[in-house]
Amino acid sequence: MTFETLTIEHPRDHVLLVTMTRPDAANAMNTQLSRDMIAVFEGLALDPGDTRCVVVTGAGERAFCAGGDLKERNGMTDAAWQRQHAVFERMVRALIDCPVPVIGAVNGAAYGGGCEIAATMDFLYAADTARFAMTEASLGIIPGAGGTQTLARAMGERRAKELILSCRPFTAAQAMEWGLVNALYPRSELRQAALDAAARIAANAPVAVRQAKQAIHRGLSMALRDGLAFEIEAYNRTVPTDDRREGVRAFNEKRKPVFRGC
Repeated sequence: MTFETLTIEHPRDHVLLVTMTRPDAANAMNTQLSRDMIAVFEGLALDPGDTRCVVVTGAGERAFCAGGDLKERNGMTDAAWQRQHAVFERMVRALIDCPVPVIGAVNGAAYGGGCEIAATMDFLYAADTARFAMTEASLGIIPGAGGTQTLARAMGERRAKELILSCRPFTAAQAMEWGLVNALYPRSELRQAALDAAARIAANAPVAVRQAKQAIHRGLSMALRDGLAFEIEAYNRTVPTDDRREGVRAFNEKRKPVFRGC
């Protein structure tokens, strides 16, 4: 696949690397970037093929994604703004609903919509020099690409309110302390660390990984007993798979399993 604003690579078996490539604009989120992300992630929802894990990062050292492209938005009518935002909303849903795990490798600034893109992902690694901010209120709007929901779920209500209402930037170390980021790396080691994590996930049974992701994600919006019931439904989908039988055989034969995703 080729895209105007994304680079697509397959650096490891079953691993897809998606790089936002608008470095001259700090990888800012314009309409085309959103359309390209929709194509990739809705495509994965329809048919993941042999993709078992995705890593998303930004080109260059300056930014992961600097947020919405305000040059493109300058002078937009209210109607045009809302039409564009509908594209952003669809992109966020495509990211959140991706059936395979998505790891963010935040290489630089993740501001505004860029922070929101990062917060949609299953987990994040970040360069130790990366910075984050939810800057929308300083522009007369609010986070509208999931940020009021995803940040609160990652950090808690009070921390999310503080950061969204104040628009105060925060460091990668603070992002990890507060629960948004899982681990920090020197920028030169970040991509390798994310790809290593993706490869480890991709080595596990694909159906089991997808079902576990869904059970965690959807269960958090349910009461405990409902979440437990959903977990069993997800578990039962793994029982009739060849991969479940292969996992048990490999354990007893003292060898590494070979999973086929069925």
